Amino acid sequence: MNQQLLDKYNVPVPRYTSYPPANYFHELTTDQYLSAIEASNHHAHQPLVSFYLHIPFCRHLCHYCGCNSYPMANQDMRKRYVDALHQEIDLIASHLDTQNRQISQIHYGGGSPTALPIADLKSLNEHLRSLMPTIAHPEIAIECHPGYLAEGDWEALAQCGFNRYSLGIQDFDEHVLKAVNRRPSLLPVEEIMHLLRQQGATVNMDLLFGLPYQTPDSFARAAEQAANLHPDRIVTFSYGHVPWVHKRQLILEKLGLPQDEDKQEMYRRAAEVLHTAGYRSIGMDHFVLPTDELSVALETKQLHRNFQGYCTRRTTGQVYAFGVTAISQLQTAYAQNGRDIEEYIRCIEAGKPYTYRGYELTTQEQMVREVIEQMMCNYHFSWKEIAACLGCTPAEVKAATNYDEQKLKEMEADGLIELSEDSISMTQIGSPFVRNVVATLDPLMAHTDKKFSKPI
Repeated sequence: MNQQLLDKYNVPVPRYTSYPPANYFHELTTDQYLSAIEASNHHAHQPLVSFYLHIPFCRHLCHYCGCNSYPMANQDMRKRYVDALHQEIDLIASHLDTQNRQISQIHYGGGSPTALPIADLKSLNEHLRSLMPTIAHPEIAIECHPGYLAEGDWEALAQCGFNRYSLGIQDFDEHVLKAVNRRPSLLPVEEIMHLLRQQGATVNMDLLFGLPYQTPDSFARAAEQAANLHPDRIVTFSYGHVPWVHKRQLILEKLGLPQDEDKQEMYRRAAEVLHTAGYRSIGMDHFVLPTDELSVALETKQLHRNFQGYCTRRTTGQVYAFGVTAISQLQTAYAQNGRDIEEYIRCIEAGKPYTYRGYELTTQEQMVREVIEQMMCNYHFSWKEIAACLGCTPAEVKAATNYDEQKLKEMEADGLIELSEDSISMTQIGSPFVRNVVATLDPLMAHTDKKFSKPI
């Protein structure tokens, strides 16, 4: 990757954690959502079920956060919220085919899921797993804020059934963490890793670059510290500066954000450190050990992605999401809950979903989604293979996209992709710009007024 490519392609494009992206969502009725759930039971390629629970509370709000997070509520509000989660689970489960489907994945995000009492997390897991059988070795994952978890807490989480932990480290430099209002780890991270390894758990470690006071040298050191701890996966998220969405990010502008050139160098240096340490690139921002399930899935073109991150076809089902702002990802629709906690509780107690917005996909958009997901995850797709999966012709799939041969040939000349009659593949040098390539194929990007972040 050279500066000329960075100057040309490091431009705002969607993250494509979904297609269409969430900023294209519009009003969706409760009836439309429930109909999509009913239809999801009959999708032949998706007998698996993934559950997502959104825990919105944080003890402190980090200035950089782009998630749907809220200051910690009082004990009564937290209890009412957990009770509503249980009720929403039962409400949605009444529309699922619990006899013929299996749970493959449960994921807790936030906010800070570990802000809840651990007994509440255990009861939610038990409730979900009582609904239907699980696959062998399901993924039960939780995002953790290590700034508030003592030794006994990590041991208690294991008793809840969690087998994958995402540690929100962000940076090891306490000067950087203080600037962004992030509390550093309560225990030495080495000790946390030892405790989790004793449980037989797999571990993700999240780092964030593009923050005030970070430099290419300092972030390379953070990547080296992470690699030395040998987690299964290391994620180097690019800080997305969107103050028009999250006003608290304006605080970081006052502190001073790194220039684009420095941010690009942070990514390059960190990737170099992690590759040297034996990690392999997955998608835009993940680095995994060669033995990791994601690495094996990439080799066999079975890598997938949802709002919770990269996953394998083995563990990926349609996503049924619970809690404020949570997004369900079904075959024919997305549905997002509203963000007001009190209103959420009132709706659920009244026995109806708190559907706020979403998107019903046309047959054409389902074709485009498959193209984009394949490229975003596996750096490759075949028109013929996608057509066979969707029961249509390659010509129909290609016609559904915004296929522009001239633009694609320009990307090929720049070394980003390899074109053939049946396929498009990313090159190693082009992989950081996979978002740009799929944006070229996206009909919605032909005339858009939406705002996006840069890839790097």
